Amino acid sequence: MIQQLQQEARLALQTFAKAKKVDYENLPLVQVQIPPSGMKGHFTLVLFPFLPRLQAKPDELAAFLANHFIGKGIPIDAWEVVKGFFNVSLSPSYWLLQLDSMLQGPAGLSSRERNGTAVVVEFPSPNTNKPLHLGHLRNIFLGSSLARILEEVGFKVVRTNLYNDRGTNISKSMAAWLNSTDKISPDSSGIKGDHLVGIYYVRYSDDLKKQIKELVDAGMDSELAAKESPLARQVEALTLAWEANDAEVRALWEKMNGWFYQGAEQTFERLGVCFDRVYKESEVYDLGRQTVAKGLETGVFYEKEDGSVWINLEDIGLDHKLVLRSNGTTVYITQDLALAYQKAKDFGAEHSIYVVGNEQDYHFKVLFEILRRLGLAQPEGLFHLSYGMVELPSGKMKSREGTVVDADDLLDELKELARQKADEQGRLNHLDAKEQAKTWEAIGQSALRYFMLRVDPKKRMVFNPEESIDFQGDTGPFLQYIHARCASLMRNASSMGLVSGPVSGLGYEPDEAELNLIRKMQEWEGVLGQAAREYSPAVLAHFIYELASAYSGFYHGHPVLAETRPEIRQFRLSLTAAVKGCLARGIGLLGIEPLDRM
Repeated sequence: MIQQLQQEARLALQTFAKAKKVDYENLPLVQVQIPPSGMKGHFTLVLFPFLPRLQAKPDELAAFLANHFIGKGIPIDAWEVVKGFFNVSLSPSYWLLQLDSMLQGPAGLSSRERNGTAVVVEFPSPNTNKPLHLGHLRNIFLGSSLARILEEVGFKVVRTNLYNDRGTNISKSMAAWLNSTDKISPDSSGIKGDHLVGIYYVRYSDDLKKQIKELVDAGMDSELAAKESPLARQVEALTLAWEANDAEVRALWEKMNGWFYQGAEQTFERLGVCFDRVYKESEVYDLGRQTVAKGLETGVFYEKEDGSVWINLEDIGLDHKLVLRSNGTTVYITQDLALAYQKAKDFGAEHSIYVVGNEQDYHFKVLFEILRRLGLAQPEGLFHLSYGMVELPSGKMKSREGTVVDADDLLDELKELARQKADEQGRLNHLDAKEQAKTWEAIGQSALRYFMLRVDPKKRMVFNPEESIDFQGDTGPFLQYIHARCASLMRNASSMGLVSGPVSGLGYEPDEAELNLIRKMQEWEGVLGQAAREYSPAVLAHFIYELASAYSGFYHGHPVLAETRPEIRQFRLSLTAAVKGCLARGIGLLGIEPLDRM
């Protein structure tokens, strides 16, 4: 209705302007709002911006708009003007018909608007030298939720994941394993594969610090020591040997990467995340060198005396960017150039979204410009979903120092917190042990997902596990609890032989709290469209919380099954069914499981 009021108001204002013989081409945007508490009306149109331009008084313009709306079939029951605000109330029968429609499920945006346009969403693109951590979780939740939202509005979404499986960082874990006396494996140690690789990565960092200190104590400059230490030289040698396809190095690389993949895939499965296509840097890096070679031929790149290849981007306010090292090895952007070419070839997608932290903002400015100059993509088809870093109350995380919070450990912690909260409140005692464990996992994941998704992606955030697991307030468990409350009410109704159904023939006039719920659900399509346009699940999260809060307020003040008047009971039961459906669909798009029992 908000969109319809905006569209019809714009047409009416243009007609009014023509009659007044004033310019109607550049009229301000029409603002339609929900009136604040205490003000009459279901919707408010802000008249202030139009009064001077149209040389009109508020009452005059409001009356013209009201007549126009009525003529277009908008069921206005009453209207008034309060200090430049045009407040409109719609007939009760309109709201009852809206609820009947909602009982069929929120319509959402249809594919007629999007026409099945292909979109590639790339996430989380981890390195294979350490397990997934807290920062990866925000990436995964953003990428997977955005993919669901885009599919909901009609896009054909392709989920891709790139494993950064070669290069210096992987060589560091390999060097630490080669230098170790234990040389353990996941099977011999019982340690999850990706965690074991991460242990060796941290061990390398610790051993390197010791070597650098010894060299500095012997009188060497610290920067030179970092380059000349035995470990640093070993890593460089391993990287070059891999490039030269050395059999022993490749065998160790495949073994340790295999450990990582096995562990990471277990975590993805736990999170319910899957990909349509998985790429590996090792599979596209040669294509990257070919892309650079073509760019040299066309003059996009230039070569320095040492053999390294660069691009000059000073003309657009950037700098010179390395795309190929003097020793012939590739850099991250070389791989991204190759992958962009490969994705376009594989899927023919018009749009490509990269979900990557904001520390890579500059990287993607450079990447998109190079792709444009190479003719591989157009800027309007590329988008970097840049998100702020996640910190803990204790501060930043550092992979090399082993202070990163592993994703698995955090998921376990949230599951345990969910168990403790549920036990304290006796919430799940009616379930068997297997169902309880499954529910603890669902609650823990909802706490984590929602806490990260409710924040605008661009903002940095501090994740507080204790705050996220609360069953009250702006949290994932609260949303699940309200959904479970609706489900419980529907089960009880069924046991009484009651079912939800059409309400338009009941002759009931909803009160303000009931109308507010219908009006809130009516925002679904607009909210979903906004979340898709802005690539922001936070928009949807905010809407779902407002709906859940509105239902909570309604529930405490309005008996449903205890209501003795049949028409009111039927209406409220149907209202509950519609809210349950909208909540389930909304939190499902965030990747949260809508629980029926809590």
